Amino acid sequence: MIATLGRREWLGIVYGASAAIIWGGQLAMSRAGATSGLDGFDMAALRSGAAGLLLLPWLLTARRYGRGPGLTSWSHALVLAVAAGPLFIMASMGGFHFAPLPHGAVLQPSAMVLASMALSALLLRERLRALRLIGAGIIVVGLCLIAGPAILQGDRLTPIGDGLFLLAGAMFALYSALSRRWNVGPMQATGAVTVIAGLVFMPFYLVLHGLDGLLALPLPMLLAQVIVQGLLTGIVSLVVFGRAVEILGAGRATLFPALAPVAAILIGIPLVGEIPTLAQTLGLFIVTGGLVLSLGAGRS
Repeated sequence: MIATLGRREWLGIVYGASAAIIWGGQLAMSRAGATSGLDGFDMAALRSGAAGLLLLPWLLTARRYGRGPGLTSWSHALVLAVAAGPLFIMASMGGFHFAPLPHGAVLQPSAMVLASMALSALLLRERLRALRLIGAGIIVVGLCLIAGPAILQGDRLTPIGDGLFLLAGAMFALYSALSRRWNVGPMQATGAVTVIAGLVFMPFYLVLHGLDGLLALPLPMLLAQVIVQGLLTGIVSLVVFGRAVEILGAGRATLFPALAPVAAILIGIPLVGEIPTLAQTLGLFIVTGGLVLSLGAGRS
């Protein structure tokens, strides 16, 4: 069980939990930004544009795209950018145009957990231990409690949003599995995804959408959004999550995104004044318990 984990695996847990906390902060900041007039395109621009600009100098000078441990080719970099770059961002953000937030809070991380287990077995030959499968099921139950009654609400367009959430979750699971299969270092994978995402998405954003929403923000809010969406989410979270994948394996590491709604609720208490309901509080404990059970299911 969890007590038998070694020091290196505990380090992987710290990396994975750090990524989940950052993603939870990103969700909470996105809610705060939405109340200030930002939309999904603005959020995607903050993430891909700011992170891409920050990493572009490193990518141009690193000269580390080749073959060997911790390296990657440009063809691999492009595939990873497709899996976790602009298309992932647009699928994730686009879902909220058709379905409410609770649907995304449940479906996207659930798809990440389940798709990652399937891809880890198919691509990485990782064993699907019984405790890990049980833990994944518990996580999904907890996420449904967090979402609350709103998961049952929606109109005829809601299935479109739900499909986009499922697609986004499966795409990030594919990114995790392929980065492990190709032995891509976390910094190389992050650089490829963020820079390519910025180069592809930003021209369309500037031409078709514009900067009016971002420029209308108060300077403190704009700086906070750049730090959280660009630096922390676009760079730091991918690097530390990549380290978690390296240490724990893709099957266990991809359980951590399920903690993002938990972190978002806790961070949202002081940030946006949202107090969790009794069902949400119960869901927090259930998700955490399912994660502990899955992580204690032995080595991948």
